[in-house]
Amino acid sequence: MKKLLFFIVLLISFQLQSQTYVKVNALTTLLSIPNVGIETSIGEKSTFHFDILGSPWKSVNGKPRQFYTITPEYRYHFKEKFNGFYLGAHIGASVFNFQKWNYLNTDNYEKGLGYFIGGTIGYQAKINDKFMLDCFIGGGSHQGFYKGYLLSTGERYDNATNYNKSGEWIPYRGGIMVSYRIN
Repeated sequence: MKKLLFFIVLLISFQLQSQTYVKVNALTTLLSIPNVGIETSIGEKSTFHFDILGSPWKSVNGKPRQFYTITPEYRYHFKEKFNGFYLGAHIGASVFNFQKWNYLNTDNYEKGLGYFIGGTIGYQAKINDKFMLDCFIGGGSHQGFYKGYLLSTGERYDNATNYNKSGEWIPYRGGIMVSYRIN
């Protein structure tokens, strides 16, 4: 019982000292691709950021443009947390029904899942006590496992038995997060 009470007091005191921001990416939201996140303090110059990005569009100009990503990220802030430059390291997952960039203007599209690992560089600027802007860009290695289909027939165009595999080094994160402090 004493251990449980100690743990509860420790947890409450940790939460009272931490700052937490909820965020919306203004740039991707304007493009109808919502990106929401949360960032909380985990140390003197460290934060934990988690976001979800989703494009719900099953078809844009007859081409599939649907994808979802989740990205947990550790961030180290050089000046102070939630103010100034930072570097982040992340690993995340994606699900997609999408025409890849190298298949634009073809009849091919891909449906599958993947994981990515990479880094982010960003700058956070406080507007006032409650609001902050977070400008960032990031990328890394994306490893995809997918099945390739023809738009015209829905049949597979690839010769793989199960899934094709592809890996790319690409930029896949970026924007301006409008952030609101909740505690």
